[in-house]
Amino acid sequence: MSTNSFVFDAPAEGYFQTQWQAPSNIALIKYWGKYGQQLPHNPSISFTLSQCVTTTAVSFSLREQGTTAFDFLFDQKKQPEFHPKIQQFLDRITPYFPALEGYHLSISSQNSFPHSSGIASSASAMAALALCIADFEKQFHSDWTEEGFLQKASFLARLGSGSAARSIVGPLMVWGHSKAFPRSNDQYAIAPAVKWHPIFHYYQDTVLIVDKEQKKVSSTLGHGLMQGHPFAPQRFKQAHTHLEQLKTALISGDLERFIDLTEAEALALHAMMMTSNPRFVLMQPNTLAILQKVGDYRTQTGRPLSFTLDAGANVHLLYPKKERKPIMDFIRKELLVYCQQGQHINDQVGNGAKKI
Repeated sequence: MSTNSFVFDAPAEGYFQTQWQAPSNIALIKYWGKYGQQLPHNPSISFTLSQCVTTTAVSFSLREQGTTAFDFLFDQKKQPEFHPKIQQFLDRITPYFPALEGYHLSISSQNSFPHSSGIASSASAMAALALCIADFEKQFHSDWTEEGFLQKASFLARLGSGSAARSIVGPLMVWGHSKAFPRSNDQYAIAPAVKWHPIFHYYQDTVLIVDKEQKKVSSTLGHGLMQGHPFAPQRFKQAHTHLEQLKTALISGDLERFIDLTEAEALALHAMMMTSNPRFVLMQPNTLAILQKVGDYRTQTGRPLSFTLDAGANVHLLYPKKERKPIMDFIRKELLVYCQQGQHINDQVGNGAKKI
C-alpha cells in the first residue's frame, strides 16, 4: 500500500481547538519486531479497553517565526521528559500533513489510570494526539468519510507508537497484513466487519500491578532485538497462524481455544526476550506465582480465567463478564498479595475513541 494517499497539504491559516479521548488496548496476538517506519513484522489483534483512557486537548495557532512547535502539559504540569517523543512524532507525521509546520500546538493530556501502571499509556496517548491532529485536518476535507478519517488517525498514531494504531475503534482491532482479514494492512489498523461471539463483547481485563517501575527494556530496544534473532522467522510465522486460529475462536466463542492461544502468545513474547542478544527476563517471581495460581484455579474450578502479558512483569487477567463475581473474589483473596500494595485496575472491552 502506498503512503501517498495519506499526504494532504492544506494552507496554514486560522485557529482550531479540539479534544479527544482514546483508550488503551491489550494485544491478544502480539506484534514484536518492526521494519521501515514503524511497520510490523507480523499482524496483531487487540481488545480495545474501556476505562483506561487518555484525554488530550490540542489548540492549533499560527506559529510565529522562531517559536517552538508545541508546548505540553501532563496533568496540568509541564513534563519536559515527554518532549523528545512528541517532537519525534511531529517530525514523522509532518510529511503527511505539511501544514503542521505553520502551527504551534498547545497540548494538554491526562490519563484515567496511573502512568507506568502496566497499561499501555503510549498507545492511548499517541492515539488521542493523532485523533486531534486528524480532526484538525478534517476541516479541510469536505468529502472525508468517517472511514477515511479513522484510517488517517490510525496511520498517524502508528508513527508515534505502533500499538497506538489499535487504539482508535473497537471492540477488536487488527494491525498488520493477514490473509485472515482481507482489508488488513501494515499502514493502519482496522476494526474487522466480523460478528464476534457475544461473550467477548464485555470481556473483562483486570490488570495486576506486580511492578510499577519503568520498563527495563524500552519498546524500541525490544523490537530491535528481533533483528537477527535466531527464532524470529518462526515467531512471525507462528503469529500469522495463531491469528487465523484466534479469529475462529472469537467468532465461535470457543473459550478453551481462546485461552490456549492468548496464553501461548504471551509466553512466546517473553520467550523472544529471553533468547535475544542481549537477553532480558522481564517476568518477576510474583509474575510466575500469579500465572501458576491462575492455571491451578482454572483446573480446579473450570472457570475460564486466563492471563496475558505485555513486555513487563504485570499481568492482565481476562475472563467473561458473567464470571466476574467469583473470579474477583479469587483475585482479592489469592492474587493481590503478589501486587505492589495490592494495586490492580479493573477494565473491560470497549468501543473505541470519542470526541469530547
